[in-house]
Amino acid sequence: PSAPAGTRLAMLRAAIADEPRFTVDDRELRRGGPSWTVLTLEELRSERGSQPIVVLDAMDAFAGLGGWHRAGELIRLAHIVVAMRPGTARPAEGLPAELLARHRCEDPGRLAAGPGGLVYMEGGTQLVDSSSTVRELVAAGRDPRYLMPEAARRIILAQGSYARTGDTKE
Repeated sequence: PSAPAGTRLAMLRAAIADEPRFTVDDRELRRGGPSWTVLTLEELRSERGSQPIVVLDAMDAFAGLGGWHRAGELIRLAHIVVAMRPGTARPAEGLPAELLARHRCEDPGRLAAGPGGLVYMEGGTQLVDSSSTVRELVAAGRDPRYLMPEAARRIILAQGSYARTGDTKE
């Protein structure tokens, strides 16, 4: 089960509504054809000059970074903040391991000092759950309460996103 792009956008907007430091950018939904992260970062870099840009990713997604389109160029366009989850290990090889070896910083304050080029590991969350876990819970008819921002949860339940037919319940 999945949710339409417009619903996912609404969930994201709802999830960060109370966080003024975050911005939702819908250009990838408006772009025709394939939408690669590197293209979005190139556009943002062109618009924002030397303003710091940060890509937030979970460790499981970061570990697969080597398979992304033009992945080696991401670090010159932005900083990467990697959220650790319990039970996830740092990559031992490939592009992610290389980025950690060459670009890792221990002080998140350094991210504000330049436009990109650093990788910071954020160990804050103790939740094991990923977005796929939330989708699986909802598809099984279970409530994702406490695993995500409440505003986004309400949209998922109201729209029936990720639920199998007839399984939506609050």
